[in-house]
Amino acid sequence: MPATRRPKPLYQRGEFRLYKGRGGLEVVWYDQRRKRERSSSAGTSDERKGRIALDNLYVETHGGVPVCPECGRARDQSGELVTVLVANYLETKPAGDAVHPRLAHILDFQEATGRVEDRCDVVDSKWAGDFRAWLAGKGDRSRAPGTIENSLIQLAAAFRAGGVAPAFTTIPTIELNRTPQYRADVPTLAAMFKYALEPDLKRDNLLRFLRASVATWGRPDAVYDISTERKRAQWHPRASVLSLNPAGRRQTRKRRATVPIAKQFAPHLNEVSGFYVPVSSVKRAWQSMAKELKLPDEGEAGTKLVRRSMMTLARKRLGEEHWIQGRMMAGHVPVNVSDLYALFDPANLGRALAVTEAIIEEIESLAPGAFYRDFTAQGGNVSPIARAKNA
Repeated sequence: MPATRRPKPLYQRGEFRLYKGRGGLEVVWYDQRRKRERSSSAGTSDERKGRIALDNLYVETHGGVPVCPECGRARDQSGELVTVLVANYLETKPAGDAVHPRLAHILDFQEATGRVEDRCDVVDSKWAGDFRAWLAGKGDRSRAPGTIENSLIQLAAAFRAGGVAPAFTTIPTIELNRTPQYRADVPTLAAMFKYALEPDLKRDNLLRFLRASVATWGRPDAVYDISTERKRAQWHPRASVLSLNPAGRRQTRKRRATVPIAKQFAPHLNEVSGFYVPVSSVKRAWQSMAKELKLPDEGEAGTKLVRRSMMTLARKRLGEEHWIQGRMMAGHVPVNVSDLYALFDPANLGRALAVTEAIIEEIESLAPGAFYRDFTAQGGNVSPIARAKNA
């Protein structure tokens, strides 16, 4: 390992990192088999060509989409098997990503209908229509049209990643999805916490998910991504501000906000090192809870319910005049502030924070231990719960 800390790489894919070397660009990685760091010349000083060299080394090591060494584009693989492009695409996605179950439906369809040997160039509009009909008629459970379409959208993405232009069109899910109407009130949110607090049943991950979702109004994927690792630059304890979008992650259409953190939740973040929710999904625990509490099904009460419910509760309390803060908190409106402490100003997100803290107190009164357990927040410091409540 180098004696001095390396600068931030120019580019990184997996364990491979691109740096400027003395004679040009070099690719550096840690070889697990040899238990030492290795490096290889990229054969160029041009950063674009260096990225291509790194990509090709990654593909050579792990498999994936081959890249043209001249232009850097993925090579045309229209004659390749669908299963191969799907497998290559999945290699680039983390294990907990929603892409995996969506493309699993595609592979199940191929196996069930004898299309395992289908090449990409035979996947046309009729093929896509057959898939929609097959998944809609699958007897294990009913699926919304938007859920079915998401599998085809991911298949199209896998094709494009392999340099193949899809011969089928997908329908925007906004034209298919029915927005869930159910929202949980404060007593129902408190009942969720009571379920997660049940002693000796090891529901800590569900409890953490609930706390973070209430405090941040974040989407489930953003909640799973909350980490206190310094290199991710998410948690700013002095300012008590959390960026739901880690450093280096590109903002998408579903923008992740930077939000002030409720005094009841900040000590929980200060107590962890790394990811606050240490698992990639609480879906199974959530489903058991939903069944126990008799929450609506048919997509009305999934893990995004807390976000929707917090927004609905807060909107009534903020009023339309100040609802812009709710939209900022939810990531629907970009927040442009140079000073993190400015988020606490009532003119920025201070009103939304006050509403969030008030809702948390109401949940705590109905479900003791929801946020206050061995510690609580008082003036920005961690204090024993007994002293804080009697203060």
